[in-house]
Amino acid sequence: MLEVVRIPVLNDNYVWLLHDGASGETVAVDPAVADPVLEAAAARGWTISQIWNTHWHGDHVGGNAAIKAATGCAITGPAAEAEKIGTLDRTVAEGDRVRIGDHAAVVLEVPAHTAGHIAYHLAQDRILFVGDTLFAMGCGRLFEGTPAQMFANMQRLAALPDDTAVYCAHEYTQSNGRFALTVEPDNAALRSRMAQVDAARARGEPTVPTSIGLERATNIFMRARDVAQLAERRAAKDAA
Repeated sequence: MLEVVRIPVLNDNYVWLLHDGASGETVAVDPAVADPVLEAAAARGWTISQIWNTHWHGDHVGGNAAIKAATGCAITGPAAEAEKIGTLDRTVAEGDRVRIGDHAAVVLEVPAHTAGHIAYHLAQDRILFVGDTLFAMGCGRLFEGTPAQMFANMQRLAALPDDTAVYCAHEYTQSNGRFALTVEPDNAALRSRMAQVDAARARGEPTVPTSIGLERATNIFMRARDVAQLAERRAAKDAA
């Protein structure tokens, strides 16, 4: 069995530790900073053996060098962004596989937030690390890509099994959900979810991971019917 640990850092980032008890391997996914990640691993008696990056932004790769210096870990990231991530040991693209113990993750290219953004899908374990492509009730800003690319990403991810756990990199759920209610105020699943999210945040609790099934029911970007609709919703959310 794989264990996933959430590490809150900076203002609203999450770094994820993925641990395989059988092999003793530990992966840090998108480490924005080093010290809290190293401390969280050490507190559990784990040593980080790998880093998986989804894209080049500093709040996803900022801890790479220091973690590598402390542990000697191998760093994997998107081939299309290798020039922007100077710490990579291995570059990967669509269909490539990375492993933790006996567990394989397939690389999915999901450009739009950045031009070379990737995700890591561990199908056998129903685990998906999406970086800043898919959020709970939201999607990433289109910094380097197009609405058509993000629409394709949403369709592709929506086709995964409903029980796939989605590990995104930011705590944006409450603001995403509030905007979603302005678009789909009659969506009963969305209203119910927002009541739970508001209660969780009032208690200071996180709202991720999410799941593909939950996003299919409540994420207005995943539920957009065409590129134009997604583009309109993304533009309106950016302006909100």
